[in-house]
Amino acid sequence: MMPSSDRMSLPVSDPSPQQRGGAAAGEQRLFKGSTMTSRGAYAAVSYMSCAVMLVLFNKAALSSYSFPSANVITLFQMICSCSFLYILRRWKIISFTSGDTSSSSITDNSTSTRFLSLQTLIQTSPLALTYLLYMLATMESVRGVNVPMYTTLRRTTVVFTMFVEFILIGQKYSRSVIGSVGLIVFGAFVAGSRDLSFDAYGYSIVFLSNITTAIYLATISRIGKSSGLNSFGLMWCNGILCGPVLLFWTFIRGDLRMTMDFPYLFAPGFMIVLLLSCMLAFLLNYSIFLNTTLNSAVTQTICGNLKDLFTISLGWMFFGGLPFDLLNVMGQLLGFIGSGLYAYFKLFGK
Repeated sequence: MMPSSDRMSLPVSDPSPQQRGGAAAGEQRLFKGSTMTSRGAYAAVSYMSCAVMLVLFNKAALSSYSFPSANVITLFQMICSCSFLYILRRWKIISFTSGDTSSSSITDNSTSTRFLSLQTLIQTSPLALTYLLYMLATMESVRGVNVPMYTTLRRTTVVFTMFVEFILIGQKYSRSVIGSVGLIVFGAFVAGSRDLSFDAYGYSIVFLSNITTAIYLATISRIGKSSGLNSFGLMWCNGILCGPVLLFWTFIRGDLRMTMDFPYLFAPGFMIVLLLSCMLAFLLNYSIFLNTTLNSAVTQTICGNLKDLFTISLGWMFFGGLPFDLLNVMGQLLGFIGSGLYAYFKLFGK
């Protein structure tokens, strides 16, 4: 059995006040006056890397292979995530709670087989609900819109996030931050002004995805700091609460039947794409929880904007999309400048 100090090799949440004193070296600010720590920067970069790859693999499964159900892919991803967490937790590689890993929550007695109490599950149920809505809307939004336009419309999520954070926790922002966000949104509208493939349903789903994303991130920020759970614990609660609901939903909609009739279900290429999608979804969910708890919901959203440069480039390369257009390029550039300004204000505490 490994010593308790070695059980977790990955960061899981913002350290408690007691832990901050003993881990001061690891929690140094990146720059003088910075509001972001080195751990926060690590979480942000990890999220951006996973998000770029996951969008492309999801797009490949839904468009290139014409897989009939985004809900089933979400279900597969959730099953894989819970399986990974179960194995890691049983091997005591990770813990589900913040603070001391030698607490009673990770003992080997028979009552620990549930890992978390029923009261904890009830406490995190609002997060599980918003997670389910977020995942379903996001997966469906990838199908109806080309990758460049998808990333453009998703950039407006930051406005919804700021509004929801203000409503839930009273978070306020400086004029410089609001100005950088305004530049992001303006760039998104400029970039999308020449999209001739307008699809009312596709656009509506993307904006619905933006709203559910904002609510989900703000809920992570609130519940993640009050439940005593770390990133892995929150992911576990989401999986075991949302999994049965999603399985029932895919069954009554006939998605499972369509999946069984899918001609490429056991094709090696499709199985590789699906497996990598599930693995990336696990890493992405972990990095979302980590980035949101270490930094903020708005920072998490801005990271989504910064990684769009790579998503757009690879999307054009593999899936096509918007033709080259001066307005589109100008809009994308304005969005990236706005995201860069936000990062500057965050790092230097302006």
